[in-house]
Amino acid sequence: MAKWDISDVKVIIPIGGEATRLRPLTIETSKAAVRLLNRPLIEYTILELAKQGIKEFIFGVRGYVNYRSLFDLFKEGIGFSARYKIKPRVHFKYQPRVDSIGNADSVRINIEYYDINEPIIVVQGDNIFKLDIVKALEFHESKGSLMTIVLKKYEGDLSEFGVADTTGDLAIRKFVEKPKRREDAPSDLINTGIYILSPEIRKIFKSNDVKEMYKMGKMDFGKDIIPYLINKGYPIYGYPMKEIWFDIGTPERYLDAMITLLHTLPDSEIGGIRIDPNRRIFVQGTSPDSRKRRKEIQRKFKKGLIKIEGDVLIGRHCQIGEYTYIEESNIDNFTMIDKGVKIIRSAIMDRGYIGDNVYIENSIIGRHVEIRSNDEKPVRIINSVIADDVIIGEGSEIIGSRIYPHKFINVGSRIHDTILT
Repeated sequence: MAKWDISDVKVIIPIGGEATRLRPLTIETSKAAVRLLNRPLIEYTILELAKQGIKEFIFGVRGYVNYRSLFDLFKEGIGFSARYKIKPRVHFKYQPRVDSIGNADSVRINIEYYDINEPIIVVQGDNIFKLDIVKALEFHESKGSLMTIVLKKYEGDLSEFGVADTTGDLAIRKFVEKPKRREDAPSDLINTGIYILSPEIRKIFKSNDVKEMYKMGKMDFGKDIIPYLINKGYPIYGYPMKEIWFDIGTPERYLDAMITLLHTLPDSEIGGIRIDPNRRIFVQGTSPDSRKRRKEIQRKFKKGLIKIEGDVLIGRHCQIGEYTYIEESNIDNFTMIDKGVKIIRSAIMDRGYIGDNVYIENSIIGRHVEIRSNDEKPVRIINSVIADDVIIGEGSEIIGSRIYPHKFINVGSRIHDTILT
């Protein structure tokens, strides 16, 4: 970089939506604070950038749930920095209590409020990625770009993303937000939601055109600002990335990301101890009590009293009953699992209780959920999402459904293809 040190670069994370696609996990929790592999989702992004030298993160929070979730987790950054041994520590700041009307508006508010005159990186609260940010910044400056959009080749459904078409030198000449048909997409390069902005963007935010867009409520990067900048001829470039990138926008993508990270994250980032040196089966915890629980799980595993297949992460202070089977899954801290349970390709968040003979497959179980189950009346949960603080009665069957927080599911319930609000 020619003009700025990496520590001068500011990161803005707009977090203002209701994350409807991730419901019911986001009814009472910001999407950025939803737990994935036993830590808040946004922590992966912050750590990725902080390890590369970025020191200042601004949460563009709108609404009480988003503010409370993020501030209660991170405060000013002292705890995060200590946990990951980052010196000098990172600083977290928060959007003033001003309602934004889109992610671009959140960026505008924070640039002005914090008087930012350095390069700005914008990332989303529900993405996970690996990216050499210095190389991306160097590319941005070498092109004299006003805005650089990090792009990713994508083979799936393009209708949920912005899609860019670039010239030979990677200038973006066309951008289609969420094309309805694949033939409407100008390429297979999607917008990752990672942007590098030059400080000159401040002038454009103050222009009469953008003020008019603001009055009409059109301040979303993908829908409004990016097409406007391209049409006006500003230098907008695409930076193709080949590294890992996930949009955790739906429960299905959440589980896909969980499995991929279980397979690929180095041991140091998983943050647990292998109970078998030749297998990716991790149990977390460093305190004497945690180590005691881990040894008990390890003993049962070695004796064949519990069976674990594929890559699995188990959190601190977990208890696992005999004859339990766990495959390609994540069990969060302080979870109690009774005997004869089967958990396949699923996430069990913290402080859950799972009774005898429960069968869980391809599902997400929220925090502090109690599943009452026994030999005579086992519970089955398949392709479903159970939000926080739900109690599920004996003998219940939940398939293809979403259960909102604080519900009580009666004994013997049959809930299929239902959203229970």
